[in-house]
Amino acid sequence: MKPSFGPLVQNCYEWIEALISAIIILVVIFTFFFRVVNVSGPSMLPTLESNDRVLISMLLHKPQAGDIVVITRTQGLTQPIIKRIIATEGETVDIDFEQGIVYVDGKALDESAYLKNGTTTQSSDYTYPLTVPEGHVFVLGDNRAVSNDSRSKDVGMVDERYIMGKAEWIVFPFQRFGKIT
Repeated sequence: MKPSFGPLVQNCYEWIEALISAIIILVVIFTFFFRVVNVSGPSMLPTLESNDRVLISMLLHKPQAGDIVVITRTQGLTQPIIKRIIATEGETVDIDFEQGIVYVDGKALDESAYLKNGTTTQSSDYTYPLTVPEGHVFVLGDNRAVSNDSRSKDVGMVDERYIMGKAEWIVFPFQRFGKIT
């Protein structure tokens, strides 16, 4: 009497089919909807540390002040950068470098929850106040003393088309795992 391999082969085929389907779904999700990026450098301390792995959402949404975003291209930089949006199109940004206060539309921002050095005193390549053009955002790093951001002509006002997505979660290292605020 010959042993029957039919059910065993069928079971293996179903497992392989399920595994391939899951891999295809994950590839589609991480190609079009989400991506994990590596944070490089100290410009977003204390919110994000160098070598944090961050899950970004690439779902279509209008950039808003306070969002932390990954920017793929700027005027003078070749590497992607991660920064916080301070102002969006039509808003006016003013920075009092002596007191270290950022104003948007004449209102001082309370940035105490995320600023490393507490103030914005590093000089700029621009003269303020500045109005953010249509389709652009003004971004700053949380660690203003070392951040290369919209104050620099290398970055300037960022075209919204070059925003890859919004940083949502720190996924690695595991002790820092959690939603980004």
